[in-house]
Amino acid sequence: MNNSAVTLIALFFIALGAAAIYFLGQTAIGAGLIVIGVVLGATLRTCAEWERAVVLFLGRFAGVRGPGLYFLIPAFENVYAVVDTRRQSTRISAEDTLTADAVSVTMDSILFWRVTDVKRAATELTDYRNMVAQVAQTSLREVISATRLSDLLANRETVDEKLQTLIRRKTDGWGIGDIAVEIRDVKIPPELNDAMSRNAQAEKEKEARVTLASAEVAIAQQIAAASHIYANNPVALQIRQMGLIYDMNKDRGVTILVPSDMANSLGASIALNVNNPNSPPPVVAPPFTDPVPGSVPSA
Repeated sequence: MNNSAVTLIALFFIALGAAAIYFLGQTAIGAGLIVIGVVLGATLRTCAEWERAVVLFLGRFAGVRGPGLYFLIPAFENVYAVVDTRRQSTRISAEDTLTADAVSVTMDSILFWRVTDVKRAATELTDYRNMVAQVAQTSLREVISATRLSDLLANRETVDEKLQTLIRRKTDGWGIGDIAVEIRDVKIPPELNDAMSRNAQAEKEKEARVTLASAEVAIAQQIAAASHIYANNPVALQIRQMGLIYDMNKDRGVTILVPSDMANSLGASIALNVNNPNSPPPVVAPPFTDPVPGSVPSA
């Protein structure tokens, strides 16, 4: 609660009254202005937009004042507490707490809340902020003790809802509302973390092996289907062989000699020439002899 504006207003009236008495000689007017300044300073108060003042009249609850300007009866009323009605956050943690399957974990969470009933929060609780934090921490331990580790790690939203419901039930009637909980982090022992990492790695390797085996089965089925096609169509097999040879050597510039049926075809053509007397005789290349040194070969 900031009352600097009230102090300035009160000082302004007091200074104005003193000036009227000193410079104008108006004692009555000056005295009246001074009294007004003193009364305003004693009775006038201000609250920010998010603040509410709990006022007591002779020790009994007189009401909630604010925001803005409000007045107090001097000597009878006083401000017992100023409550912040904005949404607030409280960090809660539980260290080395056993889960339902006897695993020690450390959990950090954040509790979001705000005061919805100013009278109850101020007059029925000694320290509502501290009490909300303590209730949230004990509730967090209770939820951890009733939950398995796998659920804490995999179903955080469900754990958030359980913790939120438990805190709401415990703070019912406190004037606290808009409660929400979010789990920040769950820490487990290092040795258990290593074991879980190895288990996860083994599962991934298992999935990889199953995937590879499935791929091998699919490839074998395709090869078997291709073999039936090639068995019924030898020309397709030869075309496939030529394509493979070309793919293997197209970037290397290597000459490959592949046996084929060309020799049989040539033999058949020679036999045809022998049986046909009108055909020209086959050209036979003369044997190659080394020239005599110093002689010129004849044309």
